[in-house]
Amino acid sequence: MNTFKGRFYSIFIISYYTGFVVLGIALLMVLPILTAVALQEWNPFWDFVITMAISVILGLLLIIIGKQTRLNKSFVQWKHGFVVASLSWIILMFLCAIPYLLSGHVNSLLDACFDVMSGFTTTGMVLTQDLDHISLSLNMWRHMLTFIGGQGMVVLALTFLLKETGGAYIFYVGEAKDIDLVPNVKGTARIIWKISMVYLLIGTAALWIDGMTIGLTPLSAFFNGLFIFASSWSTGGFAPYTQNMMYYHSFSYESLTIIFFILGSLNFGLHYAILSGNKKELIKNIETQSFFITSFLASVLAVLWLARTGVYNDAIAIFRRVVYNVLSAHTTTGFGSVYARQFALEWGDFGILILVIVMLIGGSACSTAGGFKGLRVGIIFKSILADVKRLLASERKVKVFRFHHIKDQILADGLVKASGLIIICYLITFAIGTLIGTFCGYPLASAAFESASITGNVGLSIGITATGMPAVMKVYYIIAMYLGRLEFLSVFALIGFIIGGIKKCWTK
Repeated sequence: MNTFKGRFYSIFIISYYTGFVVLGIALLMVLPILTAVALQEWNPFWDFVITMAISVILGLLLIIIGKQTRLNKSFVQWKHGFVVASLSWIILMFLCAIPYLLSGHVNSLLDACFDVMSGFTTTGMVLTQDLDHISLSLNMWRHMLTFIGGQGMVVLALTFLLKETGGAYIFYVGEAKDIDLVPNVKGTARIIWKISMVYLLIGTAALWIDGMTIGLTPLSAFFNGLFIFASSWSTGGFAPYTQNMMYYHSFSYESLTIIFFILGSLNFGLHYAILSGNKKELIKNIETQSFFITSFLASVLAVLWLARTGVYNDAIAIFRRVVYNVLSAHTTTGFGSVYARQFALEWGDFGILILVIVMLIGGSACSTAGGFKGLRVGIIFKSILADVKRLLASERKVKVFRFHHIKDQILADGLVKASGLIIICYLITFAIGTLIGTFCGYPLASAAFESASITGNVGLSIGITATGMPAVMKVYYIIAMYLGRLEFLSVFALIGFIIGGIKKCWTK
């Protein structure tokens, strides 16, 4: 197969699998449609029917265009998996924004796309207007997006819609996951979804009961519990109301969410190991060691700083306003228990710096969390120690260094290099966001805070993210959320594929 024909065949492969991803998400719109029918929300009902019809037609069209690839699944390559993942997210961003746009609760298509990408990437930043009065079906759609995005949309669609997925692992890695729970990827994806659904039932029940004890009606308590758990587990940060966690005025409700978003930020491989009886993995794993060390240090430093300034004057207030937000930032959940401007007015530069650091670090790899991940921090730290030990050791003594992540692994130079490159990409994205924010007239500390939150897919805001912010910042924030969630490689592959195609057409 020559290069030109190979490129066209690649387009067919990408079209075929992208079509299934679009079709899969389209079928999930049945849930908000049924919700709208049950609650007699007829305008949202038609919004979702229209969106679903458009999405199904587009998905089927893409499948038909690429259907000949069924005869040769062995041709699926790494570039196809990366491009399918990154391209699917862009197409779905526009399709899933249609209900937002039709609802009248966003000012523009750009704002609608911003909120959809914020949901897909489990960021939790919001530009939707009058959030307290949107329909329950649209609120369900918002929280479905963040729940689905956290587990992986591409893998979900391809796992449950295709009987045979050639090169399945390629698509799996394309969406920034690479853990093998069982020998085959379809089995791994199904285990991830089984774990998530079990937690969904437990978490929703716990928050439902607690919601009724704090005064919510049974129906309201159920939907609030469902939505808040979906955001907690997916470390998404979306909430049904503008006030976020402050709406509930409940220490018990906040405490439950801490448990759920810490669990959500942990590696799915760790969950599987513990549920399989290997409880020691929780202590031995380099990711959990890294997370608990950094979260403990960040919490202590923030508490000491804010206790010194006298902003919060009792232990309960310090836990609810300081520790809660530090853990929410570190797990990249983005639930806030203080108003956005309080970070700027009360936390001071040192408090903001702590949150910026933990938002960039984030949670665990192969979890729902964002950031450049505690695993990579642990690997870089281990590699530094290893280099020091090599310098001090005898030149004739060859020592192999290892670390434990689900299993004992060799600390190879390639792994250290890859970890370092991803961290550098995150820092560059963060730096550009900070630069754009300051150029648009925002204070440096505020611009850095917002950029770290966007880059790390966190969702905490210092007050910059609003409908009135410059369009260039909205566009860049969408790009930064997208890059951070897919961890750059899939997006770079898509850009390279497009540029390569343009060059081939130009030379022809």
